[in-house]
Amino acid sequence: MKPSPDLRTKQYLMLAVIVAVGGSWLAIGASSDGENGGVDDASDAVVEVATTVTASSTSTAAAIAPTTTELDLVGEEEVSDDCTIAKRTLRTGDTGASVLCLQKALIRESRLEGSASGTFDGPTRAAVIALQTEKSLFVDGEVGRESALALGIWPDEQLNVVRTPPPAAGAKDSMGFLLSSVASTGADAPPLPANSGEGRRLVYDRAGQRVWAVDKDGSIIRSWLVSGSQYNNELPGTHKVYSKSEVTTAWNGKAFLPLMVRWLKTQIGAIGFHQIPVKRSDGSLYQTEEELGTRLSGGCQRQAKEDAEFLWKFAKIGTPVVVI
Repeated sequence: MKPSPDLRTKQYLMLAVIVAVGGSWLAIGASSDGENGGVDDASDAVVEVATTVTASSTSTAAAIAPTTTELDLVGEEEVSDDCTIAKRTLRTGDTGASVLCLQKALIRESRLEGSASGTFDGPTRAAVIALQTEKSLFVDGEVGRESALALGIWPDEQLNVVRTPPPAAGAKDSMGFLLSSVASTGADAPPLPANSGEGRRLVYDRAGQRVWAVDKDGSIIRSWLVSGSQYNNELPGTHKVYSKSEVTTAWNGKAFLPLMVRWLKTQIGAIGFHQIPVKRSDGSLYQTEEELGTRLSGGCQRQAKEDAEFLWKFAKIGTPVVVI
C-alpha cells in the first residue's frame, strides 16, 4: 500500500534534517516506493537547505528543494603560475584571484606552506611580513607595489601609460604656456578618467602616471606625464593644494625641488608636484624627461620644466587635486 500524502510529506521532511558530525554533513534520509531521498555531501560548497515544508505539498521537489544555494567559489578560481595581481593593495581578510596569485608566489618561494586558499589569512600575513623584513621593505603585512614586485606579481605598469606624440616646436596650451615633450592640450590630450570630479581642478591618475589640468567648464587645458611615487603613499581621493614653494629641499636633504605645489601631508614630509629634482651634490638632474611616465620618486610627482612652470601658475591655494 502506498503511504498517504501526509505520511509522504513527513518522510520528505526527514530528508531535510542534516546533522553535523566531525565537521562534515551527514544526511539522514528515508525511502518510499524505491525512490531514495538525501542531501549530497557539501564539502566543496556551502549549501543552505530549506527548513520549512508545507504540509499540503505532495511534490518531491517542492518538499525538499533548498530555498537558497550558496557556493564558495574562492578555491575554484583558476590562476596561472605567471599571474599578476589586479588590486593595488592586498590585506588580511581579502579574498579572490589576486590573493590566490599572492599565495602561489609565496608557496613557490617556500615562504608559505600548504595550498593556496584564496583568503588572506594569518599565515599569509606572516609570510608577507617575513618577506618585507628580509627585503628591507616597509613592514606592514600588506602587499602593495614593492612587495608585489619582490614576488614578481606586480602588473606591467607601462601598459597603463599613454604616450602622446611630442608637440610641434613652440606649441602652447590654451593658457599660452609652452608644451613639454610629454604634454598635450585640448582634443590632442587623452580623455579624462571617469568619475574624476567636476569644475576647475587637477586630476592625477597614478596607474597612467598622467595629470590633467581642467578648466571650470570641463575642458582640458593641458595633460602631461609625471614620475610619481614608487610606494603606496599617494593617497587616492580629493585633496587641495595647501602650500607652494619656488624651491624647497627633499626630506632627506639630498635634492632641491623647484616649483613645489603641495597637496598631501605625510609623517615624513609633504607630497606634491614639482620640477625634476636637482642633486645638491653636483647639480645634475635625478632623471631625464624621457623617463617621465615611470614611477621613480619617493612620494612626489616629478615634472618636465615647462609642465612645472604651467602648474605653478595654474594651481592656486585651494585648487582641488583628484587622485585616482
